[in-house]
Amino acid sequence: MLDRLRATEYRHLDAEDHCYLDYTGSGLVSDAQLRAQLARLRSSVYGNPHSDSPSSVRSTELVEAVRGDVLRFFRADPDEYVVIFTSNATGACRLVGEAFPFGPEGRLLLTQDNHNSVVGIREYARNRGAALGLVGLSGPELRVADEDVLAALDVDSAGPRLFAYPAQSNFTGVQHPLEWIQQAQRLGWRVLLDAAAFAPTNTLDLSVHKPDFVPVSWYKVFGYPTGVGTLLARRDAVTELIRPWFSGGTIWGASALGDWHRLDPAPGAFEDGTLNFLQLPDVSVGLRWIERIGMDTIHTRVRCLTEWLLTRLGELRHGNGAPMALVYGPRGIEGRGATIAFNFLTPDGDLVDERLVSRESAAAGISLRTGCFCNPGAGEAALSLNANQLVGLLDKQMSTLDDYLGSMGAVNGGGVRVSLGLASTFADVRRFVDWSVRTYRDRVPDRVGLPPRLHC
Repeated sequence: MLDRLRATEYRHLDAEDHCYLDYTGSGLVSDAQLRAQLARLRSSVYGNPHSDSPSSVRSTELVEAVRGDVLRFFRADPDEYVVIFTSNATGACRLVGEAFPFGPEGRLLLTQDNHNSVVGIREYARNRGAALGLVGLSGPELRVADEDVLAALDVDSAGPRLFAYPAQSNFTGVQHPLEWIQQAQRLGWRVLLDAAAFAPTNTLDLSVHKPDFVPVSWYKVFGYPTGVGTLLARRDAVTELIRPWFSGGTIWGASALGDWHRLDPAPGAFEDGTLNFLQLPDVSVGLRWIERIGMDTIHTRVRCLTEWLLTRLGELRHGNGAPMALVYGPRGIEGRGATIAFNFLTPDGDLVDERLVSRESAAAGISLRTGCFCNPGAGEAALSLNANQLVGLLDKQMSTLDDYLGSMGAVNGGGVRVSLGLASTFADVRRFVDWSVRTYRDRVPDRVGLPPRLHC
């Protein structure tokens, strides 16, 4: 079934002879989604939802239908969860960070494996005097130990506490235990579960596991629309959030002369300005597309392809018998998703510069990702960096990322990331492996002519 869809609904890949391996960066849009969008936009007139006109009511009805579809996708009880539309998962994290009632008696706990959009919440917590905690990664698989999480959660704190971690690492593909949610909540924590990398190929059942906040970017799930995300929030948790401002669309009423305002209840209080009402219905189109294919089918497909690719990367050898690749995170398929981070190795065991891989893969028509993938903690663990190498570096004069890497003694700016998704085929992963062998087997490439790293 998926091979047939690839040949029909994603035919542009083969038409361009394009090997797409960056599904953690973005999913791909199908022709069926675009046809549905065009048919809808041609069928009627849609206006700004903040009105009672016919065009406004029509838009409002579609937007509310999308909320219901999102709840059903995650099997979330509408009496328990509210759907807040944002620009992306990053916007959802920002909403939580700016509105969570951090204070001197409060606490924020993060795992070392987190996307920058989650790590950035610490600045809201720090600026309000909350204590900060970090649970490190351990072992060759770069996982977080259960006992370390439980020890970090078991602390006395009189104020509001937030624990944030990813269901799946966007760096290593590690899938962290969903059981941490209930364990943290029993100890009085609110939990933010980053589902951005998990949702595209896995079922997240919010009737079983019930985090307080779940950020999602829809383009990562089914490619389109971009600029539309969601924060799913438990109703009892969202009532504790305190918005630091108000805007158009968020208020029940406001007075300029009287100097007062009253926010709408959620979700309205958190949806600034006018929603992207022309594209929000495309979320429902994408969800129906996933439902038609079946998440179990997608999950099984990418799991099999991931296992094959991991095995082949582990088997690649130079002529002298030395390994050609160093995988970061789990080498097996258990407890991981379809995201693989690694570096190519020279016959002498040195890392091949990821900038060279980026350049040469692009020339071969292969889309992958290189760098640190907006996950500094996992990247630091992968490169075996410690706190002593990192603390205080911003006090030094540095203009490029290369200066930063040199100061900490790192030889690479991260790694290579290959990730699989709905439209991936065996031909894609086989093509990548064959290209890897042709390009890097028995080769010692130099760094001459590579551009400077300007940022991560």
